[in-house]
Amino acid sequence: MSWKTNDDEQARRRFIEERLTLKGGGGMRGLCRRHGISRQCGYKWWGRFKEEGLRGLRRRGGLQRSVRRLRQRWWEPLRRVRQSCRDFGPKKLHWEMQRVYPGAHLPAVRTLARWLTSLGLVKPAKRRARPGPPRRLRGRLAGRCVNDVWTVDLKGSFPTRAGQRVNPLTVRDLASGYVLCVQHVGTGNEQVIGRVMRRLFRRYGLPRALRMDNGAPFGAGGPRGWSRLAATWVKLGVRIEYGRPRCPQDNPAHEQMHRVLKAGACRPASLNLVAQQRRFERWRQRYNHRRPLERSYLRPPAALYHPSARRLPKTPPCWTYPLDWLRLYPDAKGRWQWRKRQRLIGQAFPHEELGARSVGPDTLAVYFGPHLIGTLHAGDLAGLRPVQWRQSTGAGGAAPLPCPP
Repeated sequence: MSWKTNDDEQARRRFIEERLTLKGGGGMRGLCRRHGISRQCGYKWWGRFKEEGLRGLRRRGGLQRSVRRLRQRWWEPLRRVRQSCRDFGPKKLHWEMQRVYPGAHLPAVRTLARWLTSLGLVKPAKRRARPGPPRRLRGRLAGRCVNDVWTVDLKGSFPTRAGQRVNPLTVRDLASGYVLCVQHVGTGNEQVIGRVMRRLFRRYGLPRALRMDNGAPFGAGGPRGWSRLAATWVKLGVRIEYGRPRCPQDNPAHEQMHRVLKAGACRPASLNLVAQQRRFERWRQRYNHRRPLERSYLRPPAALYHPSARRLPKTPPCWTYPLDWLRLYPDAKGRWQWRKRQRLIGQAFPHEELGARSVGPDTLAVYFGPHLIGTLHAGDLAGLRPVQWRQSTGAGGAAPLPCPP
């Protein structure tokens, strides 16, 4: 309890003067109550007066002895650990210091936060408007288990010091936070990204779903929003999930990983593409093995991740359809001739085998395996009418077949 006056030393003098006038030294409880302090504080100042006289009533500047010893012991180790882990906050720095100094009695996390502020090693966060409640997209997998959902995105190109453009593809497991790939893909066309993803499938297995933006090369304007690349992944049994257009908040964990990647491996950029790719790989190893996740109780992603049990098949799978269905074989431009006219099925399905069943005298329902992609009408000369799958099954979900394929 503090003194009810601004002049602490004068208040202590008045307390001692009144204490000296008491007979036999009694009445400490009432005296402390009248001065608005606790008995512990009163006995402390009475003991200092008996030991040092009036000099013991002066204000003692500086920190307590135990606090000074703690600061002298851990101030420099904190500075060194912070220099090696510049993107760590107080919780992650406490975890790193436990790893570097095992068995030592470390300062608390809040103490480290105060020291970082006094050292000028952290900047105060900007005050931002509170975001509203997150919008839940229907049909998405929760991604609570490892290899349920992989998030895929292109970080955005930036120049090296030699003037070459770097365009990294990033792939991350949603549940564990494990970064599977940070790979420069040049212009980012479907062929290059397809080869990179196939290598990941051979190394880590197949996920249940891939979550990505709906822009090229992952998405297109055809049936279900699939591109040719997405259709090949669907054929492997992988679910495709798209976010809303121009809404990066639909994939927040991946965007936060991009922020850490930008600070740790892109600023400043390396000299050339080879050096930048080596830097990407070093950053990925450090992120997976040395950076703990708070939502995983300060465990690194490598401690949680394991490859998927679903392995990439050696031969491309083939869809099968009922015997009474028609077979569609679109050409290289995704067109198919029906009733003496070329009908556009979709550029995502060149040279693929599609199934069609009759749902009316002049209407066909077209399927890509178990996925209904649209209907063909004799009077519609443009081509396939895509189904309104987003309202019922969510992004990239599979519509049920009326009968087994």
